[in-house]
Amino acid sequence: MSFRKVVRQSKFRHVFGQPVKTEQCYDDIRVSRVTWDSTFCAVNPSFVAIIVEASGGGAFLVLPLHKTGRIDKSYPTVCGHTGPVLDIDWCPHNDHVIASGSEDCTVMVWQIPENGLSQPLTEPVVVLEGHSKRVGIVTWHPTARNVLLSAGCDNVVLIWNVGTAEELYRLDGLHPDLIYSVSWSRDGSLFCTACKDKSVRVIDPRRGTVVAEKERAHEGARPMRAIFLADGKIFTTGFSRMSERQLALWDTENLEEPMGLQELDSSNGALLPFYDPDTNVVYVCGKGDSSIRYFEITEEPPYIHFLNTFTSKEPQRGMGWMPKRGLDVNKCEIARFYKLHERKCEPIIMTVPRK
Repeated sequence: MSFRKVVRQSKFRHVFGQPVKTEQCYDDIRVSRVTWDSTFCAVNPSFVAIIVEASGGGAFLVLPLHKTGRIDKSYPTVCGHTGPVLDIDWCPHNDHVIASGSEDCTVMVWQIPENGLSQPLTEPVVVLEGHSKRVGIVTWHPTARNVLLSAGCDNVVLIWNVGTAEELYRLDGLHPDLIYSVSWSRDGSLFCTACKDKSVRVIDPRRGTVVAEKERAHEGARPMRAIFLADGKIFTTGFSRMSERQLALWDTENLEEPMGLQELDSSNGALLPFYDPDTNVVYVCGKGDSSIRYFEITEEPPYIHFLNTFTSKEPQRGMGWMPKRGLDVNKCEIARFYKLHERKCEPIIMTVPRK
C-alpha cells in the first residue's frame, strides 16, 4: 500500500506566519469603531490606508509603507466625508488612487500625492452620488480601468465610470435585502453577492440579470461573505442554524449542493475570506478572533483542505491584504496581512520556508 494516499502532497502545508518586530508596526492609530463588517484596511505596494475614528465626519489615514513606528496624533488624514467611512479600496491600476464609501451616501475617489499626505486632504477628485442610503461596499473592477462598483444599504448596486463620474449600470430590484459582500470574477465579466436574505447570486452587470442563485447558502442569520475563485467557483463563509461558522465551496454551473462544506467553531465574529489565485489558498480571518486559518482549494475531493492556523495573542479589528506585486519574493513570501488592533496596525508575513 502506498503512503501517498494517506498524506496529501501540498507545497503549502508548512506556510509559516510571523508578525514583524514592534518597531515595524504602525502605532498609536485609533481604529474606527463603526459596527460594519468591512476590513477597515486597504493596502497596496506603496501605501497602507486605515479607517480611523474621526469627530464630526469620516476619515481614513494613508501612510507610506515605510512610515512605521508611532504615528503622530496630528498626522494628516483624508477627511472629505460628512459621515463615518465604511469601506475603502485601492485602485488596482494606479497605486495613488483610492475610493471610499461612507454613511453620507456618497462614494469619493481620491488622488494621494507621491510621498503621502503632508496636509489633510479634503477635496476628492470625483464625488459619485446615486445611493439613497449609506454606502457599505466599494470595489474596483479587476481588469477595466476607471470602473468602480458600489453597493449601499438601499440594496442597489451601482457601477460607475470614474473618469466621467456617471452611472454605467444601475442594478436595483435584484436584492430584496441588505448586501453583505460583492466580489468580481477574475476577468470582471460577472460578480457574486451575498445578501441578508441568505442567497448567493451571480450577476451579469451588462445584462443586469441574475445568472445563478443559491437560496439559503448558509442557514444562519448572521452575515455571510462570498468570493469568486480563479476557476469560476465561489467560496462562501457564513453560519449554520446552530450559529456555528461554516465555509463552503460552490460550482456556479450547479448550485444545488455545495462541493465542500466545513464547520469551524461557534465563535460569533463574521469571517472575512482572502483568496490568492496563484497558490489557490484561501485565508479566513474572523473579526474579533486572534487567528488566521488557511485552506487550500484543490481539484479533487474533498476540495477544501485545512492547512494550518496562525494564532497570536490579540484579537483583530480588521485586516488588510497586500496584493501579490507588493510581496518580497526573495524571502519566499506568499502573503502579507495588515492586522488592525485597537491602537495599532501590525504586518503579518506568510512565508513558505525553503531548505
